[in-house]
Amino acid sequence: MGQNMGTDVNLGTGSAIMPGPASSGWPGAGTAVELATGEATKTVSICDTQPVLAEGVRTLLESSGELRFLSTADSLRGALEHLRNDNPTVLMVDKAFGIQALLDWLNEVRALELPGGPVRTAVVIWGVSVTEAEALRFLQAGARGILRKTAVVGVVLACLRTVSNGRSWMEDCVFRDSSRSERYPRSELTAREQQVLELVEQGFKNKEIARELGIRPGTVKIHLKHIFEKTGVRGRYGLALNGLKEHGLVSVPA
Repeated sequence: MGQNMGTDVNLGTGSAIMPGPASSGWPGAGTAVELATGEATKTVSICDTQPVLAEGVRTLLESSGELRFLSTADSLRGALEHLRNDNPTVLMVDKAFGIQALLDWLNEVRALELPGGPVRTAVVIWGVSVTEAEALRFLQAGARGILRKTAVVGVVLACLRTVSNGRSWMEDCVFRDSSRSERYPRSELTAREQQVLELVEQGFKNKEIARELGIRPGTVKIHLKHIFEKTGVRGRYGLALNGLKEHGLVSVPA
């Protein structure tokens, strides 16, 4: 889990839930919501297979002056409608809908055009567990945040604040393998290994790397073996995730 930043998120248990306004009556998040104090806040919607979790998120956000709970959906199709009608700053989507279904849905979101232009909502995929491979696929498909449902309160709020400000974010525990490369500077790699690494970070497969560099697929495998040994990172997904982190495309809590 990484650093303990607070008490565990208690979603949908004991605390009383105050019902908020119906989502259709809330202003869209494309323009900031004005609070009674005159300060602007950002909005968060949630699409989850377990509606009770949305109530937990609502309770959590009541304590945050800069984030306001906006609306809920219990299907990906419903979430798409919320994007069209409410335009939230952040939309949290349950990984339990299925990896391929989420990837297809993220492609739909990227193609969606609103009256004011493309969708600007930051999508956060959250689930009970998320592997490096899954995280990479979600980020490459357009998600802006990756979060575990077991995250502590501070981590949840840090993720929502970060993506609402236009950056990508992922829990440090997802980088459990890729973070090891900090001990091995890239300067230790040969020029060819650097080329292979850069293509892996871009999502190229071994045959595509071979074709791009004019070498045999077997040679690519040898280069990857040396890269894994020198960086201490296990697997191509770890290399790709580490590349996102090094280039500042993903924020990771310290």
